[in-house]
Amino acid sequence: MNESSEYLFDPIQTELLYLHRVTTYNMGTFYHRHNAYELYLFLRGNVNFYIENRCYHLQPGDLLVLSPEEMHRSFALDKNEYERITINLKKSYLNRLSSSATNLSACFDYRPKGKGNIVHLEEDELQQVLQLTRELEQSLSSSDYGADIQANVRIAQLLVITNLAFQNTTFVPTDIMPELVRNTMDYIEANLAGELTLEDLSEALYMNSTYISRQFKKHTGITIRAYILSRRVELSKYYLTEGMSITEACYQSGFGDYANFIRSFTKLVGTSPGKFVKKGSDVEQ
Repeated sequence: MNESSEYLFDPIQTELLYLHRVTTYNMGTFYHRHNAYELYLFLRGNVNFYIENRCYHLQPGDLLVLSPEEMHRSFALDKNEYERITINLKKSYLNRLSSSATNLSACFDYRPKGKGNIVHLEEDELQQVLQLTRELEQSLSSSDYGADIQANVRIAQLLVITNLAFQNTTFVPTDIMPELVRNTMDYIEANLAGELTLEDLSEALYMNSTYISRQFKKHTGITIRAYILSRRVELSKYYLTEGMSITEACYQSGFGDYANFIRSFTKLVGTSPGKFVKKGSDVEQ
């Protein structure tokens, strides 16, 4: 079950991580999640972007928001130049930038999981965002007095624009996730706390288990077993934050073996269940 689990959690070590990348090869990440929020701006390429049980073929100017709980992956379909900007932000950093009247986390938090993740920026909005990212890059690479303050200002401006874009959007992206993969994810989610086998999936979806497994890995980059493991760990985290004991959280989230639960939780969350409970949900931020 652990064969692909190292890909499921990609920890962000700093409060702010800014990357502007261009690649020219068939690049695909595995389904993964971070311990930080993510802004993702697509600029060019031939790319499918997966979020939870949805998939979108991106267009230049698409802006995506991702919360720490949302599994996602990008996949470049060819060797055309793939350009994007990603900004990862810890919750503690967002809290400091926010005010009592302006919650800059709103676009991440106030929507259903795996839904409402994408807007399309019109040309004037896109140019405004690109100007801010250029200024942000300059501030982040500078050691001049006040450069850190200027970087904070640019991030705050980007988040204000992002939140307004999501508040005012009428954009409805086209979901191209194959029905089989979506149905597989939905079945897993509905039966997460019980026993889950490939045979169960095969019977429920009236499909050969080998074919289901191959299609699932083709689109997610991970095995069904690794995906189930990750979802169960996420469910256990919810139970722990709700005050359930570690033992109860283990078995209520579908783990049949306590030692495997401790090992899997520690690997995927980056800390043990006991430390997670002690530090509270801030561990995840």
